[in-house]
Amino acid sequence: MKLYLYLTTLCCLLFPSGIFSQEVLEFRGADRRGMYQETGLLQSWPEGGPELLWEFAEAGSGYSSPLITDERVYVTGEIDTITYLFALDKSGKVIYKTPVGKEWTINYPGSRSTPTLVEDLIYLTTGMGTVACLEAKDGKVRWSLNMQTDFHAPGITFGYAEGPLVEGNTVFCTPGNADTNVVALDRFTGEIQWISKGLGEHTAYCSPLLIRLPERNILVTFTAHALLGIDTKDGKLLWSNVQDGEGDVHVNTPWFEDGFIYYITGDGNGSVKLKLSEDGTAITEVWRNKACDNTMGGFIVVNNNIYTASYEKRKWYVQDATTGVNVDSVKFDKGITIFADNMLYLYNERGMLGLFKPNGPTMELVSSFKITRGSKAHYAHPVICNGIMYVRHGNSLLAYDVRKPK
Repeated sequence: MKLYLYLTTLCCLLFPSGIFSQEVLEFRGADRRGMYQETGLLQSWPEGGPELLWEFAEAGSGYSSPLITDERVYVTGEIDTITYLFALDKSGKVIYKTPVGKEWTINYPGSRSTPTLVEDLIYLTTGMGTVACLEAKDGKVRWSLNMQTDFHAPGITFGYAEGPLVEGNTVFCTPGNADTNVVALDRFTGEIQWISKGLGEHTAYCSPLLIRLPERNILVTFTAHALLGIDTKDGKLLWSNVQDGEGDVHVNTPWFEDGFIYYITGDGNGSVKLKLSEDGTAITEVWRNKACDNTMGGFIVVNNNIYTASYEKRKWYVQDATTGVNVDSVKFDKGITIFADNMLYLYNERGMLGLFKPNGPTMELVSSFKITRGSKAHYAHPVICNGIMYVRHGNSLLAYDVRKPK
C-alpha cells in the first residue's frame, strides 16, 4: 500500500491532472507544426500523382483539415449555412453527421476551424462564433456556446477560424472583445475558468501555440495587431509583440524551438525570430525579415532552415534561421507547407501539389501533380497519417496512398 501511494503521488507530481497520457489531435499535427512523423513514404510520385484510394465528395463547403485516428476520419463542412461534423470510416463512408452551428457565408463561405480531438471529445469553432464540444463516438453535443452572444465578440472580416487549443482540463478560445479577449473554459462543461483582456483587439484567425516551460505554460496567439503571450494558469498577459502595419490577418501558428519563437505573417512584421526568457515572462527580438510575408500557409523549420511561401511574390523561400536571410527561392506559386519522411509537401493555391527535397539552404522539386477534384479555393492544409495523404478541396476529401510499395 505504501508503494502504491508513493507511485500515485509521483505520477501526480510528474503529470498534473488531466494531461497524463492525454491524446491530442489538432491542426497541423503535433505542436501544430505541420511535421508528420511518418516513414516509408514515396520519395517520388508516378506521373499523375500517387494513387487515389477514395473520395468523399459530400463534405460541404470548407477549408478546414481532417483529423485522422486509427479507425476514423473527422472533417467539418458547411451545408445550407450550417456547419456539420462528419465522422467517416477509413474508406470514406459516413458514420455520422452532426450539425454544430451557423457557418460563415459572406466571403469564402465554408468551415474554417480544424477540430481538436482530445481522447474521446472533439472541440471546434464555426465561422459565426459557435464553440462546441462533441462526443467523438456518436457526435452528440456535450456543450456549446457562442462567442458573439456569450462573450460579445465583434464581427470580423473573414469569420472565426481558430482551431481550439486544449491544455489539461482547459480549452481556450479568442472572442476578441475588449473585455473578453481570450477565454479559458472547462473543457468538460464549458464553464469559464478565466478571462483575459489581452490588448483588447479583435481576433486574427490564428490557431494558438502552447509553450510548456518549467515555471509556466504560455498560450501564444495573434490578435489584430500583436502577438500575445498569455499565462495559461490565470490569463495574465506576459508580453506582446506589436505588428508594423494596419493589416489584421495573422493566420500562421507560431513555432517554438530551443528557446526561440518564430512567426511569419503577411499583414505585419513578416518573418520574425524572438528570444523567450527562461521563465517565459519576456521576449527579445533577434531578427526581422519584412520580405517574407506568408499569410496562411504555415511554415517548417528543419536543420536551421525555414521553408515558407511568400504571399506577394507567389513563391517559396528558404531562410537561414540564425540570421533570417533568404538564401534560396523557388517559383511554385504560393500556398501551404508540410513535412514528412524528410520531404517537403507544397500545396499551392492553383491546386498543384509538389514533393520537394530540402537540400539544406536549397529546395529541389522531385514530383508534382494537380488536384482536379473538389471545388473552390485550395486553402485546406493536407494531413499525412499512416502513409495516407488527405487533401481537402472544398466539398471533397481525397485520400492518396503515398506509401512505398512493400
